Amino acid sequence: MDLAFVQSGLLERFLDSDVISAEEVAALLKRRGVLDGTPVFLDEETQIPVPPLCEYGRYLSTALLDESTLKDYGRAVGRLDDHLAGLGGDVLSAVESDLVSYRDQRCRWQEKPIGASAWGKESFVQDDLYGFLVERGLLSHRPARVAARGRNALAPRIRSSMDIRHLSFEQYRYFRDVGLGGQLPGAEVNPAFRGWSPLRDRAGANIALGSGTRWREWAPVLLPEVGLWPGMSPGGAEFTVQACAKYGKARTVYVPEDAVASADLFCLLERPDIVRRAARGLERKARDLFVVGDIDMAGGRVRGILDGVVREFQMAAMPAKLRRITVHEGEFGLEALTLFVCRGGLMPGADAWKGYRHRAWTRMNELADETTPLLPAKRWRWHDLRHTYALRLLTYLENIMDGQEPDLRARRRRHRSYLTGHIRHNPLLIVSRRLGHASPETTYQYLQYTDDLINEFEAAFSSWVGDDEATYAEIASHALSGTNRGRS
Repeated sequence: MDLAFVQSGLLERFLDSDVISAEEVAALLKRRGVLDGTPVFLDEETQIPVPPLCEYGRYLSTALLDESTLKDYGRAVGRLDDHLAGLGGDVLSAVESDLVSYRDQRCRWQEKPIGASAWGKESFVQDDLYGFLVERGLLSHRPARVAARGRNALAPRIRSSMDIRHLSFEQYRYFRDVGLGGQLPGAEVNPAFRGWSPLRDRAGANIALGSGTRWREWAPVLLPEVGLWPGMSPGGAEFTVQACAKYGKARTVYVPEDAVASADLFCLLERPDIVRRAARGLERKARDLFVVGDIDMAGGRVRGILDGVVREFQMAAMPAKLRRITVHEGEFGLEALTLFVCRGGLMPGADAWKGYRHRAWTRMNELADETTPLLPAKRWRWHDLRHTYALRLLTYLENIMDGQEPDLRARRRRHRSYLTGHIRHNPLLIVSRRLGHASPETTYQYLQYTDDLINEFEAAFSSWVGDDEATYAEIASHALSGTNRGRS
């Protein structure tokens, strides 16, 4: 069986048919609510859609999952079907032993077995698929037994905790300046450095750490959102993230002043040259881009032409895919409205940012000497900076609550005495809201690490992001002031 995904943007370029036009197909997909990324399962020989599985793909599309999730679900079903085909069966004819065989193949026998967390996701898709087939009457019962309380019997029995990997101050500076910035361990310029746009990569690390946001939340940030727009006053930036947030859950993000200054340096020294070189190419692609002509800073809205039609969007409601094609008329012609740009002039994608950190990791290991901080056993991830933010902020707030002065102890007792005070001033709940966790239970897992960090610095994030002295206690004070204003 072959697996394909709906990509409406490719219709005009590749659809060549006298029977139906690309515009008609695109309109049909839109009218039927078929999202980009919807998996389409095709018979390997005839290339005819496989009805049961294509119905499941359509069902996933109506659940309004994002494009990457739709593709992940589709690949999981495709891997299962390939395994069952090797056993002489298919999804509809599978029995429990076939599914157990697939689990063992994925978790034990393949060249790189997956862990419990990855299998948990595949097991969920598998369970969801068979639940759908039973509900639609395509199967009379699930092939695998149902455990107690309706639990999937093939799911991992032990729930894995978060893989919390945080950085020390020395590790972060080494990652940022040597790995991403191309310096030598002693802060000298590295004449052998052949990286591209180090100021952009350093700014990305600073914003990731300073805001505590996920990669998909900070990577597509727009220039107006971080205050790097004509007429906006310098300093820290505050904006709402929603469409790019996990589960689409809206929350306020604060980017501290030093992180914004790092991004401003990239905009002054590197970004103009990238924009200038890419302007002609963007002009040729103008019909495929969202060309913004009006930006309402007060209302947080942008207005422009998309697909030949005047459209208006709330910035917070713009998904990453739309942000990537959003441009405006700049000094050299069309230029991206996103802060981060790559050689093509548009926002770097997931693979690009992955490549930046992989090359940084290689440089860090090649240049490591006796002065280098202890590097982690596993290659670092962008998400490690979010974990570091959480632990630093949590530790700092706990230190405030657990201060030595009697009046602080008295104030702490008062806060614990009232539910409203507890909700507003509890460090764990403050960090949970800042991270956008759906439940404080997720944030609880950071507590086991805080004792190891308490004595490293007197103030959270002091001098981490800035090149000179920075006061990253601003993050904590801003979080506290935000709760006092009744804002999460």
